[in-house]
Amino acid sequence: MTSGFRLDLHVHSRYSPDSHLTLEQIAAQVPYAGVKGFALTDHNSVEGHREIGGLLERHPSLVVLRGVEVSAVEGHLLAYGLGDAPPGRRPLAETAEWVRAHGGEPVLAHPFRFRHGVGRRVADAAPVTAVEVLNGHSSSVANARAELVAARRALAETGGSDVHELSDLGRSYTEFPLEATTEDDLLEAIRRRRVTPGGQSLRLRGRVRGSLRNAALFVGRGFRSI
Repeated sequence: MTSGFRLDLHVHSRYSPDSHLTLEQIAAQVPYAGVKGFALTDHNSVEGHREIGGLLERHPSLVVLRGVEVSAVEGHLLAYGLGDAPPGRRPLAETAEWVRAHGGEPVLAHPFRFRHGVGRRVADAAPVTAVEVLNGHSSSVANARAELVAARRALAETGGSDVHELSDLGRSYTEFPLEATTEDDLLEAIRRRRVTPGGQSLRLRGRVRGSLRNAALFVGRGFRSI
C-alpha cells in the first residue's frame, strides 16, 4: 500500500477494568500519535460505543471503528463492527462464528502473548479473518510468530498498540486505503487484505513495566482475570 491513513486498532478506555482513559482524552491525543483514529476495543464491553456519536461531532476528522476484545476460553479475540458484545468465556471458534453471524469480523489478538494469547495450535485453525501481527505491548518475537501464522494461512494482518495509557497510542497501527470512509469500508478492507500493519513492538523495559502494572491491577481486581 503506497498511501492511506492509519488507525490504531487496539485501544482501551475507562470501560475496561485496566484503563482509566476517557474517549475524549484518547481523541485529543490522536493528532499527536500519527494516526487518524482508532478502534475502541474494551474488554468484553461495548458501553463506550454510546459515546462515539458525540465524540465524532466534536472531532469531525476523527475515524472510530467499533470493536470489543472478547475473553474466550483459549485467549483473547478482537471483534470489529459489532453493536453488541459477544458472550464471554466461550470456545474461541464459537465466539468467532458468533461475531461473523452478527456482521462483525473476528481477529486474533496477540496470539503468542504468555497470558491471554491463544497459542499456536488454536491460531493455526481459528476461523478468523485476520491476525494482529503487530501488537504494541508484545515482544518482537511474539509478533513475528503471529506474522508467520498470518502468512501461512493467507490471512489479513493488523496492528494495534493495546492502549491503556495515552503514551501507548500510535505505537502500532493499521494502514487503510484512503477510500475506506465508512465502517463497512474498513471491515471490507480487512476482509480483502487491503490493510498493512506498522509500528513497533514493546522493548524489554516496557514489557517489565507493563507486567508489574498488570500484576498490581490483577491484585486490585481480587485476583480475577480479564
